[in-house]
Amino acid sequence: MLQNTGKLAGRTLFITGASRGIGKAIALKAAKDGANVVIAAKTAQAHPKLPGTIYTAAEEIEAAGGKALPCVVDVRNEQQISEAVENAVKTFGGIDILINNASAINLTGTLDTPMKKVDLMMNINARGTYLTSKLCIPYLKKSKNGHILNLSPPLNMNPIWFKNHCAYTMAKYGMSMCVLGMAEEFKGEIAVNALWPKTAIHTAAMDMLGGSDVSSQCRKPDIMADAAYAIFSKPKSFTGNFVIDEEFLKEQGIRDFDVYAVDPGPACPAENDQHCHPLLPDFFLDEEPEALAKKMQDYRANPKFQAGKEQASVATEGPVAETFKAIEGALNADVVKSTGGIYQFELSGDHPGTWYIDLKNESGSIGYGSFPGKADVLMSMSSEDFVKMFAGKMKPTMAFMSGKLKIKGDMSLAIKLEKLMTQLKAKL
Repeated sequence: MLQNTGKLAGRTLFITGASRGIGKAIALKAAKDGANVVIAAKTAQAHPKLPGTIYTAAEEIEAAGGKALPCVVDVRNEQQISEAVENAVKTFGGIDILINNASAINLTGTLDTPMKKVDLMMNINARGTYLTSKLCIPYLKKSKNGHILNLSPPLNMNPIWFKNHCAYTMAKYGMSMCVLGMAEEFKGEIAVNALWPKTAIHTAAMDMLGGSDVSSQCRKPDIMADAAYAIFSKPKSFTGNFVIDEEFLKEQGIRDFDVYAVDPGPACPAENDQHCHPLLPDFFLDEEPEALAKKMQDYRANPKFQAGKEQASVATEGPVAETFKAIEGALNADVVKSTGGIYQFELSGDHPGTWYIDLKNESGSIGYGSFPGKADVLMSMSSEDFVKMFAGKMKPTMAFMSGKLKIKGDMSLAIKLEKLMTQLKAKL
């Protein structure tokens, strides 16, 4: 891991969304140098599903050796940001570094994304980043080495990153366009860069997207904190860069990346290594989609999910039918009570068709064709991968994160389905 050098001692960092996750990890890294940290986040009271508040984060920062100023800030609210900036300057004498970390995510297609969600992502990701930067820049320009760092991806125009979650990509790329524009606008005055992880980072948001079991395929937020720290050590002439954490840290001499893994172990060096756990590649960093899929296949993730229209032929026998028979045999009132969802599967490939699993009514049931009502979750994939998924030979999170598994509807119920798959693994 990257060692602290003391270079951030006495410098003031303004971090949005710093009560947990990557934002807090960056704060704690800076605190070890004796930095001042403004925790600009919404969570003043504990969230029932998400850990940490601005006050608990402040305690950790001060315990690590820094000084903390917790501020209740919703980056959609100009007055709250302005007051936090004024408090930061009054308390610490200025602002040296701004980290635009606050973000909202909703991975649904155009027709399935309510405008309320679109507005939320646009206002937090793009507008919030622009607004916070605008209010901090006058003070950053006074710093000897002012930096803005947006946690946003490189501007990859491959349509694959738009087609499944267009609104999220637009909102996230808005943060990246702030880097592109402001780096040039304030060249020589402030360094403006973006930082993005090469692999998925284990945060509360990742647990909500992929379930708790996804952690073994993630790295800890520490890798992003180390990369951010290295960026802040650069002069303000280091600007306009879209930094990828692993690649940048390699340039700083870091060679051991296993220390950043949530579950350290072999990183799938060979196809016949049955004990390794592949790290999930993060969004927006594809080579070619086909090359990425091939690489994941080599790691036995086998992301072959392909959405397709239901074909007319009915497969009453074969692996899909056998899988649904096994699922039916595992259903009971307890499973229904713990799940409470209706799942519809649109399968393509050698055994196409539409099936459903009712885990909401009585003792549960399965059926061929569309559910006679409204399904809570719609999943589209190939029939071959459906069988592999329920047999435990393919991780749903890997397929979903790579964009190969299409999911529409209630994501929390989609995550619950993984528990049923675990129960069925022995039978299939």
